[in-house]
Parts: sequence; C-alpha cells; structure tokens
Amino acid sequence: MNFTLLEQNILIAKGLTAEQLNALDAAGLRAKADFATVGDAATLCQLLPSLDPAIAAAVMEWALGRPAASATQEPAKLVVDSPDAVYCVHCNARQPKDYKTGELCPGCGKQAEPVQSCHWCSATGPGKFCRGCGAAFVPLAEFDLAVLLKREGVAKEEISRRLLVMTAQEKNELWGRVRRIHG
Repeated sequence: MNFTLLEQNILIAKGLTAEQLNALDAAGLRAKADFATVGDAATLCQLLPSLDPAIAAAVMEWALGRPAASATQEPAKLVVDSPDAVYCVHCNARQPKDYKTGELCPGCGKQAEPVQSCHWCSATGPGKFCRGCGAAFVPLAEFDLAVLLKREGVAKEEISRRLLVMTAQEKNELWGRVRRIHG
C-alpha cells in the first residue's frame, strides 16, 4: 500500500475499515491523487460494493478537496433558458411571454424591470447597464452625484464604481457641490 500513514489514518477516520483499505489497494487506488481518476462517490461505491455511500462521499470530499456528489444524489440538472426570458429583479420570478418593460411582476407586484435613466447619455431603459452607451446605471438617489462626476471629467466606467466605494461623508461633500451648482 502506497498511502502514507497519515493518509491511512485519515481514511480510517472517514469510516473505512482495514479490509476496505486493502480493497482500495487491490482496485488500484494507492495514492490520494488516484481518487481524481475515480471522480465521484458513486464510482467509488462501484469499486467497493461494501462501502457505505455516506462514507464514500466523505472520502471523495477529502481526496478531491471539494464536496463530491454522493452515490445517492441525482446528477446536477442543466437548465437552458430562452434568450428573451425576463426575470423580476426583486423576486426572481419569470415574467410571462407577453411581458413589456416597465410592467409589474405578477409574483410580487413590483416593477419587474425598473426603467432607469443613464447619467452619461440621458437614455432610459431596463437592466443594469445603459443600452445606448453601456454605462452602469447608478441608484436613482445618486443620479445627480453621477452627473456631477461626469461633468468633472470622471471616466464613464469609473463613476458607478466610485459611488459604490464612497463613504457617507464623501457623498455629503458631493451633495454640497451639487446644491451650489443648482443653487
């Protein structure tokens, strides 16, 4: 057996017996790296029929360094959505096929895709980014701050990032400048 003494002790702590360790050796599993070839707990159970699926999952999680699919767990399902599917930004409910931008969500009653105004090009639209210029939308409460930053020469890509990391004190200073302009 090529498992180190520490690896053997870990495998025993995970629930393997001495006989199952010998069966691993007989099946060709002689090092921790060999478990990557096995791939999942179900395959390990096929190699060692006497192995409990929960123990197999624990061994594979240790060997692979990540949670492994258990022998009894269903494989993950892939969901492919239509490219025109719209989901509510509040409750994540899928909107009906006849949905139009700005309508209320049947699930939660809020506007499913709020219409935002762009601080950069003044276009309006739904989503997180302006469809006209690509600028990231900022919260409505910070719209005037974003316009001020644009006037001061801050790059389009930098405005939303800068507003996100600003402290309340820094935003208050910007609001003071906005008030002086609109005086």
